[in-house]
Amino acid sequence: MYNNNAPPRQLPEVVIRLARKSDLEALCNLLAQLFSIEVDFEVNRHKQLNGLELLLQDTSHARVFVVEIKHQLVAMCTLQIVVSTASGGQSAWLEDVIVEQNFRHQGIGTALLNQVMAWCEKNQVHRLQLLADETNPQAGVFYRHGSWQATQLRVWRKTLNEK
Repeated sequence: MYNNNAPPRQLPEVVIRLARKSDLEALCNLLAQLFSIEVDFEVNRHKQLNGLELLLQDTSHARVFVVEIKHQLVAMCTLQIVVSTASGGQSAWLEDVIVEQNFRHQGIGTALLNQVMAWCEKNQVHRLQLLADETNPQAGVFYRHGSWQATQLRVWRKTLNEK
């Protein structure tokens, strides 16, 4: 749980960069951690690998950001750009935000999202939105601390032609 009164921790030397194809195995491992927390998703390495490959290929509308410490991937965030009629321009969905368990509460997630937001501002993305599972209370604390605003939107999902 985030403690607002705790002294700031020394952020380890991190590299925040775009993911590469050589990162796929580590990315799948991070997604397995995330999907084991969130009840709406299931760990399925084949599906996660396929989705990651599609994201890495779509350089027009998608980015996968990673955090690397001493050549180890410890966090990730996927970003998908869409057009928003509400904002009158580009908007982006953030998904798959995860920091490996042993590296949490060190400012890594905040640094990652700050880098993502800077990229969005540079690339004319006017709004970010994300979904967090209600059964993941740590995510809610993290996003509220980061000044994200909860909305009244409800998510509905329908699976079509699943493989």
